[in-house]
Amino acid sequence: MAKPQTYVGIDKEIDGGMTAIGKVIRDAWVFGVIPETETCEGWNFGGIDNLLDKVNHEWDKYGCLVSNLPDDLRERHERIHGEAIKRARAAGWSGEMETDDEG
Repeated sequence: MAKPQTYVGIDKEIDGGMTAIGKVIRDAWVFGVIPETETCEGWNFGGIDNLLDKVNHEWDKYGCLVSNLPDDLRERHERIHGEAIKRARAAGWSGEMETDDEG
């Protein structure tokens, strides 16, 4: 029987975790859905989908806009995502892939 595929963990992700799954995990940290110490390493992708549903439910409360977050959540969002961008850039990520189609 084949071993089910599992997630490597945000700390071991490509591009310093600047992926769709990485964003879901960081947003889950922002909203307190999971603790910031949780990397999701070893999670199956059904678990990641469940996490996405919970994160989307939280975003829906604020119209999916950072500017609508209460101060404490907006500050957590800025800190968590800001630190992630710094780490990713230090690891060689430039963000170009995310903006290649905007030219």
